[in-house]
Amino acid sequence: MTDIDIRTLGTPGLGDRSYLATDGTTALVVDPQRDIDRVLDLAAELGVTIACVAETHIHNDYVSGGLELARRTGAVYLVDARDRVAFDRTPASEGDEFAVGAMLLRPIATPGHTHHHLSYALADSTGATVAVFTGGSMLHGSTGRTDLISAEDTVELTHAQYHSVRRLVAELPADAAVLPTHGFGSFCSATPTSGDASTVAEQARVNPAMTQDEQDFVDTLIAGLGAYPAYYVHMGPANAAGPAPVDLSAPEPVDPAELRRRIAAGQWVVDLRSRTAFAAGHLPRSLSFELARPFATYLGWLFPYGAALTLVGDDPEQVARAQRELVRIGIDRPSGAGTGEITELAGDGGLASYPVSDFAGLAARGQDEVFVLDTRTEAERRAGHLAGSAHVPLHQLPARRHEVPTDRQVWVHCGSGYRASVAVSLLAADPTRPGRDLVLVDDDWTRAAGAGLRLADTVRATAAH
Repeated sequence: MTDIDIRTLGTPGLGDRSYLATDGTTALVVDPQRDIDRVLDLAAELGVTIACVAETHIHNDYVSGGLELARRTGAVYLVDARDRVAFDRTPASEGDEFAVGAMLLRPIATPGHTHHHLSYALADSTGATVAVFTGGSMLHGSTGRTDLISAEDTVELTHAQYHSVRRLVAELPADAAVLPTHGFGSFCSATPTSGDASTVAEQARVNPAMTQDEQDFVDTLIAGLGAYPAYYVHMGPANAAGPAPVDLSAPEPVDPAELRRRIAAGQWVVDLRSRTAFAAGHLPRSLSFELARPFATYLGWLFPYGAALTLVGDDPEQVARAQRELVRIGIDRPSGAGTGEITELAGDGGLASYPVSDFAGLAARGQDEVFVLDTRTEAERRAGHLAGSAHVPLHQLPARRHEVPTDRQVWVHCGSGYRASVAVSLLAADPTRPGRDLVLVDDDWTRAAGAGLRLADTVRATAAH
């Protein structure tokens, strides 16, 4: 029986996991998120000392907390020796072994997600390998995507990913736990993952890199790669430069007059309240990004990095939760926040609103009588869509909003209502074409067919406009 306790720190908003492993006294942390207070609190709860922090790779989907955690605790900070970084770290290479209390950590070169990617095999005091931290290499029923470095490197990295997974399966014990960083909703996963836990033996049976031959794996993975959030371009450089410590102190309060001034100046004023509350009444030309699971992903995808950002929320606690989500993707300091009743935040300016319906409401209205806008991804669209609908994925809408008419009522849907709410708020705030008649479809896509709406032939799913 192993003497190692491994705890998971999930970050559902980004679809990632960090890990703390301890022998009861000394701890190892793998791929920590930016808000390291969670890790420090867990270590304090367990009564252990963090002696080692390890990065599987230079992350592309979040800003790492590894450097700050190592500095705060005095821990050894392991980063691949081949990575060029602007800070001091302990270079890690295949063939090294790092003792962490009674535990032994062994780096394994597993290129694919990035060129310089390490998995870490973890052995207990008996020398038995009990787990492997796989980062963006072998995921649960999938692998990390291979196109984040460059389009020119994608084929090479996909072949490398195939061999990395096979190597892990060949060299590690069948009962070793597979502990990936990505794959729990992260866009860093090449394809959807399955299950909450796994072993090397299970991956040997189900992972595409094990069940397909090499060329089929490469062709299938590359063909399935869709768009990924625009903020990813900022993450790698930030992590290589060395992220600054987090500041989660409350932003400056903003009064109603200043909120109106910022909106009039074209600044981003983001409303964190529920999408139905936003629809019922909001500051004109503010934007709806409900503080729910996909919040950071979609705000980061659309937000112009470096611009001023003001948050509007029900209370300071809601703003604080949003700040925590945002620092993970490098949006560090809101320029202010307004909290409280939306009628009070509006001051003398009044509120805007738009109706909310569902797919049954669209069927009753008549799908051919209105302009239906589908804001889902290309893959979702190919799997099925409403006949006659237009398709503009949410991340493309700012550049393509001119395609949405002003002379017809516009019903906007996605897969759940979240992205559609963002899209409706973007269209309502569009200064180039004010006055659109907008309706939010706040409904799950699986109910569309049952509502009596006509679906298009999926073979013709690429017809978008």
